[in-house]
Amino acid sequence: MDRDTGSSREFAAARPTASEGRIALIHRVLVPNEEYPREYAILFTDRRSVFIRQARTRSPFVLRGEMRYGTALVTDIVPKTLEDYEPTSLDSLASMEGNLAVPHGSVTSLSMKKDEPEFRLRDLFVLLTMRRQGETFQVYNFQMDWRTSSGRDGRIDFYAVPLGMYFKPRRQTKSRETILREYALDVLDAFRKVLPQGVVISV
Repeated sequence: MDRDTGSSREFAAARPTASEGRIALIHRVLVPNEEYPREYAILFTDRRSVFIRQARTRSPFVLRGEMRYGTALVTDIVPKTLEDYEPTSLDSLASMEGNLAVPHGSVTSLSMKKDEPEFRLRDLFVLLTMRRQGETFQVYNFQMDWRTSSGRDGRIDFYAVPLGMYFKPRRQTKSRETILREYALDVLDAFRKVLPQGVVISV
């Protein structure tokens, strides 16, 4: 699929069940952090979800803004694909520093929600742009909980924010609100395809 015009997630061809198969890729989510938001891709296999740390693409100020209002219209970063990760084994990806692998069988719940934007004085330009375009700049966020092998509770919060290379072509025919909602639904659908029955999924 084309890097800049295809779906936000990619699906791999079916593989023998004897080995762990790579199923889908979400090219970017943002994870809150006190220092600055961390950027990850999510690689889905038939056994686990691997959050792969990405190089920082923007300043902390811009990344925090993207978590609140959506993608910056900058297209200098090309989203990675499943093929980009083929040369690296899944175990290597899962164990790399900064990455996180969550076995699907350990997940207890997944939720998707959207927060109403909170405006400050420095957000005046964004607010005026929203009013002029007649739409709301709203990013969807997720929370996933799981039980670790040691019996402790694990949790990750992340925001569904695509790169500008994905966003900008779609902006010619769709509203920002629609693009961000569709991207979030692609994330949700990818999880629904791999998580076992019994996992509580709320929207």
